[in-house]
Formats: sequence, C-alpha cells, structure tokens
Amino acid sequence: MKHEPDILIRFGEHIRKLRKMRGFSQEAFAAHCGLDRTYIGGIERGERNVALRNIAAIANALDMTLSELMQGLDSEEDID
Repeated sequence: MKHEPDILIRFGEHIRKLRKMRGFSQEAFAAHCGLDRTYIGGIERGERNVALRNIAAIANALDMTLSELMQGLDSEEDID
C-alpha cells in the first residue's frame, strides 16, 4: 500500500493550488474568505483542521461548491 500524505496536508496543497490558479495572493484570498492570512497559511501548510464553516467560506471565495472543492482529495492524483 502506497503511503499518502495526511488529509490536512493534501487539503492545504489543494487549496494553495486553487488559490494560485485564480490569481489570489494569500492575503487577498484570506480577505475574500473573511479569514486571517495566518489562518489561510496554516491551512495551506496542513497545520489546521478546518471547520466546516471555514471550508464553506473557502469554497465560496473560489466560486465552487463544497463537492467541487473536495474533488480529488481521496487520492494524491489531484495534487501536483
């Protein structure tokens, strides 16, 4: 069985990739989400176990549904 990174790390890398694809700086993205920049940084580094309300705010800021945001997190395939 192949070892996969922890879900928090995979989620953080996924958020970072989506944020950058949409051209947001970490600070601008945090403001758009209504969250602190250091909190977003912690998410992206896999240090935060994010509350559902904050996941919803992130999805909204990325103009995605929750299910769209979570696509690809079951495996490493989506993380580049």
